[in-house]
Amino acid sequence: MKIGTAIFLLALGAIIRFAVYTTVHGIALNAVGIILMIAGALGLILSLTVWGSQTSRTHRRTVVDNGVGNASVRDETVTVDGSSPKS
Repeated sequence: MKIGTAIFLLALGAIIRFAVYTTVHGIALNAVGIILMIAGALGLILSLTVWGSQTSRTHRRTVVDNGVGNASVRDETVTVDGSSPKS
């Protein structure tokens, strides 16, 4: 679950819990709103802690031209902390 989805669930749960005054036979809308808010809060916490701690990788290409027409190209994948990956 991404951060946007978690915030959407929080907002939807709050709307259902606090702004909807309709009764539906067989469904407690207050409970549905609370469940959605809890799911959104857990998703937000997990997004920020577990999945947010993974390092993202960036592809970098360096081209060096010596002026005579010979160019050397170096491709590498770099992590956020600057270290190169093992593979």
